[in-house]
Amino acid sequence: MKINLHRKNDAFHLEATNENGNSIEIDASPAIGGSNAGFRPMQLLLAALGSCSTIDIINILKKQRQELKDIKITVDGEREANVEPSLWQNIHVHYTLEGNNMDEEKVKKAIDLSMIKLCSVTKTLEKTAKITYDFSIKQLV
Repeated sequence: MKINLHRKNDAFHLEATNENGNSIEIDASPAIGGSNAGFRPMQLLLAALGSCSTIDIINILKKQRQELKDIKITVDGEREANVEPSLWQNIHVHYTLEGNNMDEEKVKKAIDLSMIKLCSVTKTLEKTAKITYDFSIKQLV
């Protein structure tokens, strides 16, 4: 796996591109001279956790023949105060699933499997952060 980054301005605005040509914008906070023109690096970690686990969950629910129509994820994080580096200390993930006749036990099992066993990002971040999660289901039928 290889990521290339290039600087887009004379401050901190960067563009990261993967081997497939997909890109994401990264920047620093205005407090240190950035312009908020992209994700901050620590925000990328939260996005990575949410997206990694969501990919697992979608795959598991497909195998369980659950009729998932949409999924929304909110990841809230709290970093250590007054230290550098300031690591993630607490992270909470909330999944909102929408679907037809979703089985709550199957949804719980899929989320537990991802967060406890499968998601590489979760396993990486849990070495320094307490990670919690919950979910809600909106039945469409």
